[in-house]
Amino acid sequence: MIEPGDPADIRHWQRRADGITTSGKLEAGDPARLAAIGVRHVVNLALASHPEALADEAALMAAHGIAYTHIPVPFDAPMPQHVAALTQALTARPGPHHVHCIMNWRVTAFFYLIDCAAGVPEAEARARMATVWNPLEDDTAPAVWRDFLLRPVQSPAGPV
Repeated sequence: MIEPGDPADIRHWQRRADGITTSGKLEAGDPARLAAIGVRHVVNLALASHPEALADEAALMAAHGIAYTHIPVPFDAPMPQHVAALTQALTARPGPHHVHCIMNWRVTAFFYLIDCAAGVPEAEARARMATVWNPLEDDTAPAVWRDFLLRPVQSPAGPV
């Protein structure tokens, strides 16, 4: 779902039913656009070294009054600790939240796990993820993601 005023031209922009927005890479003008729709916290799952990463993202967010959390997730090595860190980041700061990476693939995969752990029926969680990417059914997706999504993920507080 997209609401009026959403910067829907940002790569793979999504608005979840819980109000959290997600996307792929951000551009230099996007922090102002996120602030304009009320985002108060941004979580970045991309590596700062990625060629498409937004340089000085933390400072750009701060300049617009947006809290910033960076959880660098290597695309070839997602770990349960990354999902736990995302869950913790979302509960530690007030929203509205925006979570992004480069393609919105890491983000949607992590929210698939978070949704399943929260009791969302698996088919519904999978459909939400598949609006952007579905490594469980896409044979071209890296096997590491399919394997990661198929194993139970544990956080210190239990399943995530």
